[in-house]
Amino acid sequence: MKFVLGLTGGIGSGKSAASQWFESQGIAVVDADIVAREVVDIGQPALQQIQQAFGDWVLLEDGSLNRRALREYIFQSPEARKTLENITHPAIRTSIIQQLHAAQSPYAILVSPLLFETNQHELTQHTLLIDAAIELQIQRASQRDGQNVEQIQKIIAAQMPREQKRAMADDIVLNDGELEHLYAHLTPLHEKYLQMATQNH
Repeated sequence: MKFVLGLTGGIGSGKSAASQWFESQGIAVVDADIVAREVVDIGQPALQQIQQAFGDWVLLEDGSLNRRALREYIFQSPEARKTLENITHPAIRTSIIQQLHAAQSPYAILVSPLLFETNQHELTQHTLLIDAAIELQIQRASQRDGQNVEQIQKIIAAQMPREQKRAMADDIVLNDGELEHLYAHLTPLHEKYLQMATQNH
């Protein structure tokens, strides 16, 4: 069993900067957000299941998923959201497991903004939370995504509370916004994970 690190953090916390740093150290990273998009690509079974469950309106003219229409629809209906999650979550999980197993690096990382919320942490042996002050999260996310502050506050409110994530995580790095500081925290952790991966064999 390969040693898998779960990496998470709220919107604008800096988890992408952290995962890029690990990649630059030669560690394979599986991104749950990317997998979530891949499983509903044209030709994927999950896309056919979504079409069967909701109807042809969920597809655009080119046969791809009409994400916006579906997002608006499930936003109105909790039942529809459940139906969608029952299709996509198992497909995402299967794909994540396959990609983690295929990783050639000493250990692998699963990056997921909803690591704890979707129980994806069960696929990992150890978890790392990139934590940031809410004010910083809002400032960063609004600069990066051009979203308004209200939208970002809503996203943060919908995610698991920061205290709860901190209680669940094995390791926590507080990201104050300086990349050098972030990397300085990650370097000794990387050494630790390499050792844990060796012991794990």
